[in-house]
Amino acid sequence: MKEIENLSNYAEVEAFINEHELSFLYVSRPDCSVCHAILPKLRALLEHFPQMKLGQVNALQVEEVAGHLSIFTAPTLLLFVKGKEYLREDRFVRFADLEEKLARIYEFYTSD
Repeated sequence: MKEIENLSNYAEVEAFINEHELSFLYVSRPDCSVCHAILPKLRALLEHFPQMKLGQVNALQVEEVAGHLSIFTAPTLLLFVKGKEYLREDRFVRFADLEEKLARIYEFYTSD
């Protein structure tokens, strides 16, 4: 399973996004059953992309994440490349489609 970094305030979220060339942010809520179901699948999927870093944010704990990143539902999955948002998936995620999108982006940014 992909290692996950828990981010407990918005300063940590910003630092995570800016410190990693490929940063994947998972915004969830503890009372969200969909969030609990998706996380293990996401961690398994991201194992195929070793240079992508995974960070998790509890939207109830870090409330300002919603305003800063325009998040209206949980879970929200965001991929940032060099600090800019490149991909967003909300609530119900089609993992086959997500894997295809991630593979294209990953190949483009990691090929020499």
